[in-house]
Amino acid sequence: MAYTTIDDPTIYFNTKLYTGNATDDTGITGVGFQPDMTWIKERSETRSHVLFDVVRGATVQFNTNDGAVDATEAASLQSFDSDGFTVGTANSVNKNSQTYVAWNWKAGTSFSNSAGANGADLASTGSYNRDAGFSIVTWTGNATDDQQIYHGLNAVPQWMLVKNRTNGNLESWKVYHQAIANTHALTLDTTAAKSDNVEFWSDETPTSTVFTVGRQDATNNNSMIAYCFADVKGYSKVGGSYVGSGSAPGTFSYLGFKPAFLLMKESDGADGWGLYDNKRNPNNTTSFLLQANDSGAESNAAANTIDFLSNGFRVCASGSQGNFINESGKTYIYAAFAEQPFVTSGGVPATAR
Repeated sequence: MAYTTIDDPTIYFNTKLYTGNATDDTGITGVGFQPDMTWIKERSETRSHVLFDVVRGATVQFNTNDGAVDATEAASLQSFDSDGFTVGTANSVNKNSQTYVAWNWKAGTSFSNSAGANGADLASTGSYNRDAGFSIVTWTGNATDDQQIYHGLNAVPQWMLVKNRTNGNLESWKVYHQAIANTHALTLDTTAAKSDNVEFWSDETPTSTVFTVGRQDATNNNSMIAYCFADVKGYSKVGGSYVGSGSAPGTFSYLGFKPAFLLMKESDGADGWGLYDNKRNPNNTTSFLLQANDSGAESNAAANTIDFLSNGFRVCASGSQGNFINESGKTYIYAAFAEQPFVTSGGVPATAR
C-alpha cells in the first residue's frame, strides 16, 4: 500500500494571506481550489475569528472565540469561488490596510441521510471529502441521549468541532478529540480544561459511519453543525497528543509530513488554543501565534516557538520553556495538516523530488 494517496496537500487544505482594502466584492485568489470551509482572522488588530462553510451558506458566519449563534452578514464573506473566495467591506474580513489569514478546507460531495439509514437515529445533511478525511454535517437535535448521526467519512473521525447554531446564550463550541476519549469534551471558545460529561457524546466513540451525541444542548438541541476530521496518512493527523517536557528544546511529535497548519491545546489546564501555519512563518522557526478562543492580534513570543520539520514538529525550539505549549507533564492535543508528505505515493522522500 502506498505511503500516502495525497502528494499535493494544497488541493485539499491551504492557507491564504492577504491585506484588506475595504472594497466591496473583493476577490481573494490563490487558494488553489474552491473552499467549502474558510476560517478568517485579522492578524494586525483585535478582531473576532470568523468561520464560514458551504453547507450553511457562504454569507453565514460563526465566531470561534465566542458561543454566539450563527449570523448572516452580507458584507463579510460573500461567495466561495473556484480559486478562493470573495469578501465585502466588513472589518472582520476586509478592513483597509490590515493583514488577514484565511485557512481553507475542501469538502465537496453533498449528502442527505435519513433517520434509520446507515445506522443513524437522526437525519443529517452535509458535504464530505473522503480522500481528505473531512465532512461538514448538519442535523436537528432532539435533546435525547445516545443519538447517532451519519457523518459521511467512511473513516473514524478523531476530531470534531460541534456547535449549536440557534442557542448561543449558554452553549459554546464543543470539541471531541480522540486523545481525551469519548468521556470528555473541550470548549473551543474558552481556555477551559477538558470536562467530563456523559451528555456530550454519551461516552460513545465515533465509528466509520456515525458519531454519537447526548442530551446536552451544546451537542444535540435545535439546529446543529459538526466539522468532522479523520487522519489521512501523509496529509493529516488530527487525533494526536504529546506530553510536555518543561525544557527546551521540547517534545518532538512525529506526523509523517511537514505541517502547514497546527492547532493545539493543553487538555488538562486553562491555556488557549494555539494556531500556527507555514504562511505567516514561511521559514522556520514558527512563532506567530493566534488563539482560536481569543480575538487578540497576532503575537510573537520566543517561548511559543515551534519548529516545523519534514516529518513532524518540535515545541519550544528557541530555547525557552514555553508553558503554553510545553509545561512539564501536561498533555497537549493537536490537529495538523500537511504542507508535503514525508514520503510520496511512489515511496520517494518528498525532499528528493
